[in-house]
Amino acid sequence: MFGFFKKPGVTPKPPEPPIEPEQTGAATDNTAGTSGVKPSWSERLKQGLSRTRAQFGKRLSGLLNRGGKIDAGLFEELESILLTADVGIGATSAMLEQLRKRVAREKLTEASQLHAALQDALTALLAPLEAPLHIDTHKPFVIMMAGVNGAGKTTTIGKLAKYYQSLGKSVLLAAGDTFRAAAREQLTVWGERNGVAVIAQDSGDSAAVIFDAITAARARNIDIVLADTAGRLPTQLHLMEEIRKVKRVIQKIDPQAPHEILLVLDANTGQNAVSQVIAFDDALQITGLVLTKLDGTAKGGVIAAIAQARPRPVRFIGVGESLDDLRPFVARDFVDALFEDAGA
Repeated sequence: MFGFFKKPGVTPKPPEPPIEPEQTGAATDNTAGTSGVKPSWSERLKQGLSRTRAQFGKRLSGLLNRGGKIDAGLFEELESILLTADVGIGATSAMLEQLRKRVAREKLTEASQLHAALQDALTALLAPLEAPLHIDTHKPFVIMMAGVNGAGKTTTIGKLAKYYQSLGKSVLLAAGDTFRAAAREQLTVWGERNGVAVIAQDSGDSAAVIFDAITAARARNIDIVLADTAGRLPTQLHLMEEIRKVKRVIQKIDPQAPHEILLVLDANTGQNAVSQVIAFDDALQITGLVLTKLDGTAKGGVIAAIAQARPRPVRFIGVGESLDDLRPFVARDFVDALFEDAGA
């Protein structure tokens, strides 16, 4: 029943790109202190999760550090805290079951002893989602972006372009959101900021634009194609069928493409993000997730809900507006940032 708690193999941490001064007009960065030194990624992650931690960590600290005993009442309160953080019923039940087993196995009696146990349980739940994206298997490596309107797809593409450029990769952007002229213009701006070409059309469908982009990438020996698509709700069945068509057309030029289908999720949507993962996965067979706007929500525990309901690799998380505030997901780093100040 709890097979997802198996320990994954040791996965090397993804490379850290160099932090470079951002270009004029790029996303703002308000994280630098008065000294002008930009905080490390670990510090920015902690800062980005501050809203979740302020609610989750404060309540958890009050519960576990008040000198009580481990009993049924404590587990009920702990369940309430986890659900409030949007961990979800399934993941909460699984984590509490793991805690009860550890309490019995290690004969724990004090509430304060549950802090490390809970941290380990959440890390174990999230660890299978930690899977860095390897883009050296194909050239060009085609990444198709999907998601609902407002999730941050186009902005994520711009940040991904910057990230991969910092690792020495060449990038080409495909303006496949042909439903909104503003999306095409926004992607063009990101292309200019990052100094990468954008394949776009004033008219035509998304599949045709992405097809042309892949053809151009082959001719130019480009490493990565980042293909935007129009936002759509899972309930818009005609649009979900249209995005399936985009995938089929891509496969005509490369039967193995798209090599990655990334679903971009807005963490502020809470449990609705789980519904989006299920719907888009059923339609496209999602290979990875990007969780954005974690700095704007007090419910960052939705990653745990996804891990329980429909586990898919979380390739990147975003915790701010800065270009380099989108980084590969590392489960232990995420949990450490979430639990900071919640201990004794």
